[in-house]
Amino acid sequence: MVHYIIDESDPKESGLEAPYIKLYSLATPNGQKVSILLELLGLDYHVRKIDISRGECKEDWYLQFNPNGRIPSLTDVDAKGKVTHINESAAIMMYLCDKYDKDRKYSFEYGTDLYYEQLEWVFFQMAGLGPMKGQFHHFAFYAPEKVPYGIDRYRKETVRLFSVLEERLTRNKTGYLVGDHLSIADLVSWPWVNRPRLEELEQFPRLSQWLKDIGEIDAVKRGSQIPA
Repeated sequence: MVHYIIDESDPKESGLEAPYIKLYSLATPNGQKVSILLELLGLDYHVRKIDISRGECKEDWYLQFNPNGRIPSLTDVDAKGKVTHINESAAIMMYLCDKYDKDRKYSFEYGTDLYYEQLEWVFFQMAGLGPMKGQFHHFAFYAPEKVPYGIDRYRKETVRLFSVLEERLTRNKTGYLVGDHLSIADLVSWPWVNRPRLEELEQFPRLSQWLKDIGEIDAVKRGSQIPA
């Protein structure tokens, strides 16, 4: 269950008792990855919504544990009060799986072939799909002036990466990118394929079905709206 923290100076924040998990985030694709996984794992956690529009992630209090000034960040405090700070969405997801996904419902056992395939598709998103789709989103919707070259370049590269996902789903034949069950290999990319939707997605039937199937999971629906 998610608990919201309205303000960093809110008494509810200073009164948190160990153990607890606290997520600093926003409902962007990178933020959604982590909140979706937290919901799937059924963990109790607190959320501090970060207002990036007013530069909150660049304020000193935030930079103390996330020097890159981006979201999401996660703080995990164990029963003895030991504090662990994790930044970068994929690193957070891998940490959560290693610590809390003991049955490997959403990940794969370290050292196995499937584990390294999982890493491959996590890095595919972090190095390719996320940056390319993010640049398209910027040039298409937020740039102060329209730059056709930028819009066209990043849209085409995003569509090419969609074709890579389509081919992988075709070869794997399970409806998932790795193995025979939903994992962080899927969850890192799902929010980036999901929004903003591109009309070219219709060219990729397996990717479209993958997007639909994962989107119908209740925990994914909840996690996609956090923080509200």
